[in-house]
Amino acid sequence: MALARQNDTAAPALLPLYAQVKALLVARIQSGDWKPGQLIPNEFALARELGVSQGTVRKALGEMTTEQLLVRRQGRGTFVQRHTPESMLFRFFNFHDADGQPIAPETLWVQARKGVAKPAERMRLALEAGREVVRITRVRGHRGRPFDHEQIVVPQALFPGLADASEIPNTLYDHFQQVYGVTATGGEERLDTIAAGSREAGWLEVAVGTPLLRLDRTMFSFDEKPIEWRVSLCALGGAHYMVRLG
Repeated sequence: MALARQNDTAAPALLPLYAQVKALLVARIQSGDWKPGQLIPNEFALARELGVSQGTVRKALGEMTTEQLLVRRQGRGTFVQRHTPESMLFRFFNFHDADGQPIAPETLWVQARKGVAKPAERMRLALEAGREVVRITRVRGHRGRPFDHEQIVVPQALFPGLADASEIPNTLYDHFQQVYGVTATGGEERLDTIAAGSREAGWLEVAVGTPLLRLDRTMFSFDEKPIEWRVSLCALGGAHYMVRLG
């Protein structure tokens, strides 16, 4: 497969060669040519196939590994990242208790409904007017007490049948990948605080006026298209939100 090179005057403003290689390899995952959990060809084979140096392929694979699209297993090779409930639980749920231990949330209550997207939902999910969405409302707890109230909105076209499913799993991103072939590769999350009103107090069993942490998240797929809009309200108590940098 021929790749454009930086001295090719017919292709202005080209990406660096390793980025072109990365784009081709990401496309193989996105198209389903490389499936979750699949062993991919080694650096030598890919370099030979694409007509580039092994170092160029290594750099592309390195970025994909950092972005958790691929996973390297010592002595076995490089595999397409397969999302599992265990791997996804703490990747995007970053709460820890007073002892610094990760909080593993449990679903206490959940409901899913389908409807026409509202203006704010269309904007956040880049949907045209008239498109349908699935709205998931759930309360997640820690040690049996409400901790997190979530409003989740996803495009119906990407997740047909989700609203009618007999069970909504506790971790959604692995479900999206395994059942619908939609991989969440990253997102944007904004944090602020609000005071609990009567509704929020009822959901989370706290007093009216209790400070709540609000997380407003948009998740994206390989092609940077939004696949989920989620707003979470968290009654922290003795817990805290923590992410590792670098």
